[in-house]
Amino acid sequence: MSSKRIQTVSGRGVFVSGNDIDTDRIIPARYLKCVTFDDLGKYLFYDARFNEDGSPKKHTLNEEKYKGASILIVNRNFGCGSSREHAPQAIMRSGIRAIVGESFAEIFADNCTAMGLPLAAASPEDIANLISFVADDPSCEIRVDLEKQELAYGDFSISIRQTPQTRSAFMQGTWDSTAELLSATEKIKETASKLPYNRG
Repeated sequence: MSSKRIQTVSGRGVFVSGNDIDTDRIIPARYLKCVTFDDLGKYLFYDARFNEDGSPKKHTLNEEKYKGASILIVNRNFGCGSSREHAPQAIMRSGIRAIVGESFAEIFADNCTAMGLPLAAASPEDIANLISFVADDPSCEIRVDLEKQELAYGDFSISIRQTPQTRSAFMQGTWDSTAELLSATEKIKETASKLPYNRG
């Protein structure tokens, strides 16, 4: 058993503008009391998207033209704040399959990688142009090519970047540490059987 290689991600885009969007805004703390992550997607940016009575606010994620989008576009230092894993879980379970932004908080980025949710950074100018393009044409497909380190949309392409370790994990399919561990089950058993304190 091993992780799936993730080299490209394609889909329509949706943006959430603003710098320093922290994990508490991504998923409010009151929704962290869950046994599984399965239903977290419906609480993504809940307080920014809904009033106390549950009625929707004006927000890109509530707009019909962005329904089904799978590429999230963000600005600087996205995912800062606490290290809660629930934030990337909520994003992924809402249907997002890749995030492109100016920069990301380090722990948030590591949590995303461990789930198989690729992040890619681009210059502020390129992100601004991409957001503007998506606002004008929400139906346009975006292609994130992790191998080529390139993002293509319409007639444009921009350079994207990941850390070498992150890119290697997606290229080789080693991003899921649990899967990697399970793939070595026989070797683990063999080693364990040789340990004195595991005998008889």
